[in-house]
Amino acid sequence: PAGAADILHTGLIPLLIFKLKSELDEIQELILDTLSNCLRVEASGALSSGAITILKEKLTHSSATIRSKAAWVLLEIGTHAEGKSVVCEEVIPVLVSLLEDTDPEVQASATGALMFATVKPQGRYSALGAEAIPLLLKLVAGETSKARLSAIKTLTMLAELPEGRRKLLDHTDAFQQCLNDPCEAVKRAAEIAIRVIKWKP
Repeated sequence: PAGAADILHTGLIPLLIFKLKSELDEIQELILDTLSNCLRVEASGALSSGAITILKEKLTHSSATIRSKAAWVLLEIGTHAEGKSVVCEEVIPVLVSLLEDTDPEVQASATGALMFATVKPQGRYSALGAEAIPLLLKLVAGETSKARLSAIKTLTMLAELPEGRRKLLDHTDAFQQCLNDPCEAVKRAAEIAIRVIKWKP
């Protein structure tokens, strides 16, 4: 954490973001790891340096590692209030498309980033519009999905919209199966999801 604070304090974030455009893939991976650690602390410098545009491009990179790490940096940005808004506006459709990625790490990072972006109502509407529900349900039902917990939490937030709840009412069996999951956090999240989906105003 002290190293991340020093990087932020010395104003290196804009330079690191700029370097993402031109460096070799293995250097880009290191930059993305560094950004992830720094943006957990503070994201405003990255946002003012146009990080979202560059990270959005990296989400479609040919390297699965870079796609995954770029989604993870967006997750860190999305943990901050000002970051959520920008991710909502610009990146949700690309994150939704990555839910079908062939690489489980990419799926997990994209689902995590989506989970933070859908905390805001505008993010929920955007995810619904991008047809996220069927893809998230696949991840919930997947045998070894690393993304399961984030997918359940994201679907719970989408169920808070009437349209989302309507779409999910026919799929509570997917969450019922998760009640037997060996992971306690998954069980708890599934219980909450079922409660939210079945809620009647």
